[in-house]
Amino acid sequence: MNLVSGYKGVVGFVFGSENSSNADSYVERLLDRISNGKLEEDRRNAITELQAVVSESQASQLSIGATGFPIMLSILKKERDDVEMVRGALETLVSALTPINHGKVSSNEVHPALMNADLLSREAESIPLLLSLLEEDDFYVRYYTLQLLTALVTNSPQSSESTLAENLFRLQEAILTVPRGITRLMDMLMDREVIRNEAILLLTHLTREAGEIQKIVVFEGAFEKIFSVIKEEGNSDGGVVVQDCLELLNNLLRNDASNQVLLRETIGLDPLISILMLRGSAYSFTQQKTFNLLSTLETIKLLIKGGPEANSGKDYKETNKTTLVQKKVLDHLLILGVESQWAPVAVRCAAMQCIGDLIAGDSKNLDLLASKFLGEEPQVEPALNSILRIILRTSSMQEFIAADYVFKSFCEKNVDGQSMLASTLIPQPYSMNHAPLEEDVSMSFGSMLLHGLTLGENDGDLEICCRAASVLSHILKDNLPCKEKVLRIEIEVPMQTLGAPEPLMHRMVKYLAVASSMKQKDRNSTTSGNSYVQVIILKLLVTWLEGCPSAVHCFLDARPHLTYLLELASNLSETSCVRGFAALVLGECVIYNKSNDSGKSAYAIVDAISQKVGLSSYFLKFDEMQKSFVFASVDSVRMSKSFSRFSAASMADIEDVADENESLEKNDLDHPIFSSILDSYFVNLVKRLEANIREQIVEVYSQPKIKVAVVPAELVQRSGESDGDYINRLKEFVEKQSSEIQDLLVRNSTLAEDLVKTGGGSNSQSEPSDRLQMERLRRDLQEASQRLEALKTEKAKIDLDATMYRDLATKTEADLRSLSDAYNSLEQANFQLENEVKALKRGVGGSSIFPDVEAIKAEAREEAQKESEGELNDLLVCLGQEQSKVERLSARLLELGEDVDKLLEGVGDDVGIGGDDGEDEEDDE
Repeated sequence: MNLVSGYKGVVGFVFGSENSSNADSYVERLLDRISNGKLEEDRRNAITELQAVVSESQASQLSIGATGFPIMLSILKKERDDVEMVRGALETLVSALTPINHGKVSSNEVHPALMNADLLSREAESIPLLLSLLEEDDFYVRYYTLQLLTALVTNSPQSSESTLAENLFRLQEAILTVPRGITRLMDMLMDREVIRNEAILLLTHLTREAGEIQKIVVFEGAFEKIFSVIKEEGNSDGGVVVQDCLELLNNLLRNDASNQVLLRETIGLDPLISILMLRGSAYSFTQQKTFNLLSTLETIKLLIKGGPEANSGKDYKETNKTTLVQKKVLDHLLILGVESQWAPVAVRCAAMQCIGDLIAGDSKNLDLLASKFLGEEPQVEPALNSILRIILRTSSMQEFIAADYVFKSFCEKNVDGQSMLASTLIPQPYSMNHAPLEEDVSMSFGSMLLHGLTLGENDGDLEICCRAASVLSHILKDNLPCKEKVLRIEIEVPMQTLGAPEPLMHRMVKYLAVASSMKQKDRNSTTSGNSYVQVIILKLLVTWLEGCPSAVHCFLDARPHLTYLLELASNLSETSCVRGFAALVLGECVIYNKSNDSGKSAYAIVDAISQKVGLSSYFLKFDEMQKSFVFASVDSVRMSKSFSRFSAASMADIEDVADENESLEKNDLDHPIFSSILDSYFVNLVKRLEANIREQIVEVYSQPKIKVAVVPAELVQRSGESDGDYINRLKEFVEKQSSEIQDLLVRNSTLAEDLVKTGGGSNSQSEPSDRLQMERLRRDLQEASQRLEALKTEKAKIDLDATMYRDLATKTEADLRSLSDAYNSLEQANFQLENEVKALKRGVGGSSIFPDVEAIKAEAREEAQKESEGELNDLLVCLGQEQSKVERLSARLLELGEDVDKLLEGVGDDVGIGGDDGEDEEDDE
């Protein structure tokens, strides 16, 4: 009762008390006719009117939800024989749970359909009662019952997910408590087409995260029925029913190893693979066909992913992958994702993601992909070349990420595959490197990749370069021979007179600097595409330098490289991610440094970091990077979106994926490329490198900077000093120096450890205390300036608001003054009128000017009485005439032998009609 009264209370709050009271009274009258009416036809008309008004008025929806549900449920329970009443009650309940979209509803407003769904689902007997109606013979009773059950969980797309989840859970629990409840729903799949479709939609919602229901549904033969419906509807060319069937199939397979095994070993995967086969006009992709293919690819992805490890067994995923490959799923995926560039972007992306999942960690599938060729003669080329071309040519950021994921999966723990790709990296002449991208069809994989790495140098477009750099980072990851091989690649300069060829690594650092300068020029621009260009190239450098002293030596061969990285790491205008990656590259130059050159040694690098950045600020770069949004978002699970008729309501949801980066590029932290770059492997690598960098800096600080080159005076033998005394003095000197050195080493080590632990500190040898103090003061001054600017802005806003409020107060005061003057004028006029009325009543000179009202009334009564007497006399004359007519007619009828009394029976009921008849008969005579 509290819930019902609460629903009543919000009616007036949302829709207004007058409208709600009118709706309440009208609905109450209809409900009273339904429950207390005596005539069946009147009750049926009342329930028809109620259904109509509930389907059109939100206020009526709230009113019926608060007061009418018990009456409707009573009809469904006690009046089963009256099919029309049962239909009307069900249709009224469906209307009460269907949202009325007269406009965009605010999230703060009440949703009547949602409230009604919650109220009906809380009725203990509602679900068993509705399930029992599925056994009725009437088609519309079964149809409306399924619609009502579905509306309980899908009534409003604007309602909160938590409320829908609560209603869904309540419905799932109620259905499980009803004997043969799920079985009745499964029987509906064999009913007529309309009922079958509604049953599929309802089962799709019921099987979400409901293990018990999933088991019963599978036991009732769901797989056979699902694929039977899909085949009947036309596979991928079918309508939304195919999409609903696939969504139901995905609910049964998601994270359920036993159901996946049952599907694989009973009906097999052939029906699933057949959905991916393109039929008819391959270039025709309707909106619904796109959704059907996306749902099918989601099913493939679920099978590749497998179930939970605890239930799936060691070789479970491999078995699924092997079965899929045997059914030639890789060929179909390559056709959809790579070869069919006329397919929608979303389909191509989903297909390539499935390819990446299929080959990840599977040596046989890796070799199979490497051996695949695409295209037609004479332009047949390896599949990997085609995927690389997509990376370099596509205008869609999502498609680039999906194709890049294929190479990431191909190179993951695949040393032979990495070596195979690296072996094709052969430098081309300068003219060929700068040929148009469209002429790369005949190039090898390595030539195409190097072509992409150097293509955008002249026109300032580094997009293609950074994409190629991402592929190169996959080839070099955890593969020292490949890193050293690529180090030997040199890129020719435009003219021989401009200098010798430069290493590929130096060219990458050059592009990094170009991207930084372009970003500085476009600081006020609405786009910030160069941000992720910097991140991708920095990731390539981090991957390249990791565990490779030769790469560190090559990087430090150019002195400006170190200077530029120091400036990049300390540049506050860069993002925390860019500064952190630059700090990682500097740290790798310390921990993987094998150089003895005084300008390139590990100590020299640490000293440069201390002088240019400051060790405290340097270590803060790591903390800022780890705490940034892009790193924090890596830990969150990115679930793939399920495609349903509700989540994919318009074609824009899938076609606009290609242009999604246009809006996301406006915010560096939200750019989709970060989810690809900052995978779990790279995040763990960053953490491991950070720990090694801190430890190595401690070790470097624990060693002396230079060796003693000048012989102290104490070591020179004095004149007249004997050899024995000289030796004893030398021993004492050496022991003293050794003790001092040990004390200094211990002290330096302790200070370095404190510095690493606290992220700051001071060192008497390399970083004076006044330098740290100046740095802190500079930071404090910068923060104070920022706070001052913020306070100035806030003060200006407050002053503006104060001025506005003063003007408003002045205007209000003037309005009040005008109202006061008008009120005083009305008071004076009213007083004057009252005096005039009193004077008129008293009269002037003892005589009243008002007429005698009583005399007028008496005169009017007398006049009316005379007039009524005249009319009465006329009426009596007429009656006399009519009486004479009746007497003559009676005499005539007696002569004719008619019973006059019998004929006059009932004449008094309608005098006018009788009179007319009499006149007609007289006229006839």
